Amino acid sequence: MLPSLLNDAAHALPLHVVTPETWDALPGAAFARAAGFTGKPGEIVLLPGADGVAGALFGEPRTAEGYGALPYGLPEGSVWRLEGGDGAAAALGWALGAYRYTRFKPGKRAPARLVAPAGSESAQAVATAICRARDLINTPANHLGPAELAAMVGEVAAQHGARFRVIEGEELRQGFPAVQAVGQGSPRAPRVAVLEWGAADAPLVALCGKGVCFDTGGLDLKPSSAMLRMKKDMGGAAVMLALAEALMAQRAPIRLLLVIGAVENSVSGEAFRPLDVIRTRQGLTVEIGNTDAEGRLVLADLLTFAAEHQPRVILNGATLTGAARVALGPDLPALFSNDDTLAEALLAGGQAAGDPLWRLPLHDGYANWLDSPIADLNNVASKPMGGAIIAALFLRRFVPEGTPWAHLDLYAWNDATRPGRPEGGEATGMRAALAGLGRFLERSAG
Repeated sequence: MLPSLLNDAAHALPLHVVTPETWDALPGAAFARAAGFTGKPGEIVLLPGADGVAGALFGEPRTAEGYGALPYGLPEGSVWRLEGGDGAAAALGWALGAYRYTRFKPGKRAPARLVAPAGSESAQAVATAICRARDLINTPANHLGPAELAAMVGEVAAQHGARFRVIEGEELRQGFPAVQAVGQGSPRAPRVAVLEWGAADAPLVALCGKGVCFDTGGLDLKPSSAMLRMKKDMGGAAVMLALAEALMAQRAPIRLLLVIGAVENSVSGEAFRPLDVIRTRQGLTVEIGNTDAEGRLVLADLLTFAAEHQPRVILNGATLTGAARVALGPDLPALFSNDDTLAEALLAGGQAAGDPLWRLPLHDGYANWLDSPIADLNNVASKPMGGAIIAALFLRRFVPEGTPWAHLDLYAWNDATRPGRPEGGEATGMRAALAGLGRFLERSAG
C-alpha cells in the first residue's frame, strides 16, 4: 500500500467531505460558521475537541487532485477517515498530493495519512503507477541510464507475471538501427525493453515509449538552459510504463505489448551527425536534418516493431516537441491520431479522468516538408513552423494504413506545486489514456 494510505482506522479522525448545502447540521458546524467556513470546493476547517483536533470539514473538490491539498494541509502525521465524498477520488488525489521525491533528501515533514476508503483499490493501483513514473522522471540521469530504465520495466513485469526481455548489442544494431544510431554516441549502450502480458486470444494493445534518459541534442547541441530538464526526456517511456502497470493491476481484458526505447543522446566521436543517412527497421532511409530530433527516430523503430504484432491499437507517448508546449502549455498533451474513433475515446477518457488532452491535426498538406533529396525522408521539416504536427507526420510514416494509432506529445513535468501535482516529474496523460483505451476497445468490439 502507498505510504500515505493505511488500513488501520483505530485512531483516525473524521474528515467530513461536504458541499455548501450539506454541512450546516454536522457536529462542529457552529464553530466552522464562526471561523468563516462556507463549504466551497477545497475549503477546510479543523474542528476543536477536548484533546485537540476532533475532526475537519472539507469542501468537496471538483477533481481528484483537489484532495491532494490535504496530506500537507492537515496536521503533520495525523490520520483521517473519509466521511462522505468519493472514496476512489480521495484515495487517488491524496496519494498524488502526498508524493515527494526523497531518494537523495528526506522530506521536510510527514504527510497526514488517510484510511484507504472501501472500493478504492483501482485508484490506488493508478496512484502507485503514477508515483513510479514520477520517481523515474525525477531521477537524475547519472542514476538512470538505458540499463536502469530497462531494468525497471523488468521489475514491473516481474510484479505482474509478464514476460520480459531486453534487445541489445548486435540484435539491436540489426533490428533497431534508428535506436542504435541515436544511442551510439553514449558509453551507456542503447537497448529496447519489451514487456508482454495477457491471454493470447485477447485484443492486443501496443504501447511505445520514448526513453531518452538524457538529451544533449547530440552534435546539434542544445543551449545549457534547454538542457537543464533533459533528465525528463524519458517521460514518454515512464508514462507508457505507468499505463501498462495500471492495465495489468486492473486485470484489463487485453493482451499487452509494451516497447521502450532506452537510449542516451550524447556528444562524442561516435555520435551520429547532421546529414547522415540512417536506415530504420521498416526499411525507410532517413536523412538527419537535426540530431536533436532524435525521439522520433527511436519511436520509428518501436512503432514498426509494434505493428509487426498486428495490434488492435497502438499508442505512443513522448516528450517530443517544444512546439506542442508552445501551443498547449505544460498540462495539455497534444493528441494526434489516424483514427477518429480512437481520438474521440481518448479525449472523452481525458475529460472523465480529469486529465484532458487536446487534439491537433495530422495535416497532409505539410507532409512534403519532410522530403529529402537523398533519402526517403528527413527527420525535420524544411520550414520552421508546425513542429508538433511535423513530428507526428514523421511518426505516421511508420504505422501501417488501417492500424488505429495515437501519439501523445507530452511534457511529463509540473513546473510548480499545486494540489495533487507536486513540482517535478508527472505522468501527464496517463489517466486519459487508461480511460480512453477502455472506451475505444468497447466501441471497436461492437
